[in-house]
Amino acid sequence: MAIINNILQYTFKQKYARIDNFMRHPSATQEETLSSFIKKSADTEFGRSHDYSSIKSISDYQNKVPIQTYEDIKPYVNRLMNGEKNLIWPGKTEWFAKSSGTTADKSKFIPITREALHENHYKVASDLIAIYYRNNPNAALSKGKGLTLGGSHQIDKRSHYCYGDLSAILIENAYLLSNFFRAPAKNIALMHEWEKKVDAITQSTLNKRITSIVGVPSWMLVLLKHILQVTGKKNIHEIWPELELFIHGGVCFDPYRKQFQNLFPNANMHFMETYNASEGFFALQDRLNYNDMLLMLDSGVFFEFIPAERAHDTNPHAIPISDVQPGVNYAIVITTNAGLWRYLIGDTVEFSSVHPHRIKITGRTKLFINAFGEEIIIDNAEKALRLACEKTNAEITEYTAGPIYMNDNKHGAHEWLIEFVKEPNNLEIFIEVLDQALMSLNSDYEAKRYHNITLGRPVVKCISKGTFYKWFEKKGKLGGQNKIPRLYNSRKYVEELESIYNSL
Repeated sequence: MAIINNILQYTFKQKYARIDNFMRHPSATQEETLSSFIKKSADTEFGRSHDYSSIKSISDYQNKVPIQTYEDIKPYVNRLMNGEKNLIWPGKTEWFAKSSGTTADKSKFIPITREALHENHYKVASDLIAIYYRNNPNAALSKGKGLTLGGSHQIDKRSHYCYGDLSAILIENAYLLSNFFRAPAKNIALMHEWEKKVDAITQSTLNKRITSIVGVPSWMLVLLKHILQVTGKKNIHEIWPELELFIHGGVCFDPYRKQFQNLFPNANMHFMETYNASEGFFALQDRLNYNDMLLMLDSGVFFEFIPAERAHDTNPHAIPISDVQPGVNYAIVITTNAGLWRYLIGDTVEFSSVHPHRIKITGRTKLFINAFGEEIIIDNAEKALRLACEKTNAEITEYTAGPIYMNDNKHGAHEWLIEFVKEPNNLEIFIEVLDQALMSLNSDYEAKRYHNITLGRPVVKCISKGTFYKWFEKKGKLGGQNKIPRLYNSRKYVEELESIYNSL
């Protein structure tokens, strides 16, 4: 173990120097990243068609290449899956992440190159561990294993390509040495059937020395509660006393924080948020007592940003890292070493600082409610719900919200379906605090609520425990990174959940 610690310390020192360098020189780092991509891809089909050989600057690149969506790159993806090479990145692309970032019926297949695996996903994952040790010099993760709760899609191997959840792809391609530090075994981690997988993970890890856990909070909560039910223990530290770190991402942690704190009563337990999407590992929490994340600027991604309200313009103007400002809601545009060129990923972020560049995820460009011009985004919803819970001693497991449309007899409104761990001691006060908080956070919502002329008070329905789980089960989306949209600009998800709730 001493040898392992010595190796880790040597590796970490190198990482610290590299991370400190891009924090001090963000623009130069990003310019170098883009330049290397352009040079490497100049002879691909995409590079030739966009005259990459003439690109000398960021502005040249922006003038030559338009903003891309998945529909724009889909023809290339289909051709890559048929075995064609040198289309959007040099060589053959054999791996594709089946995106489950939202619960839309249509799946996206995101190219995953070898460079993307090793220069982005694995690199930033190891950076995360280094940063954790920097914050906690006495950390002892290497004394045990990290329990990883991966996705629900097995690797599907076709004639020219393979696809699956990103987590499954990462496990499948991981260095052999990493198996020594990870639990459960690969055959269990890649199981498809969620309930059998949860039981298998439980049985295979109860007697293991677990020092960290990794996963999406909502599904990790299901696993940990199952473990407690099987063992009869009161908290997770009674099972794994050396557990010290939960690495999480995929959904906002705030609705789950109190539940996890109850599960982990040890004062030495730490939580680290990550921004790890199918398209890339973009950011991680580098200060454990703050809720923002450091943008990783030297790890296979070139970033641009569009003010969120302009994201769906015909030809939106994007700015590089040098021009971003704190407090502005931006849509992210990425260029990656998997051949995603000026790709509008669909997430929105706000910079909490620009020296260094730290961000908070504010939502999705398509996940909002704007049925009446109110422009409610997820960041508004999370903050308002957190305040409502604090004021009424409530705890939320899951929620979604959608519009109630106007008719001749009533105003419009927002309908919130909420599954509580602990219901509010007064639902009317909960609704009032929610409403007032949304007005304080969003001037458009406040204007529409003025005298109830356009928008009435929120309608909050407390739905039965297990309703959201049944919805996921019905959709075949148990486990992994699957999640229901928190906000949606139609009644699609509200009505689907109400149907399940009424049938229980």
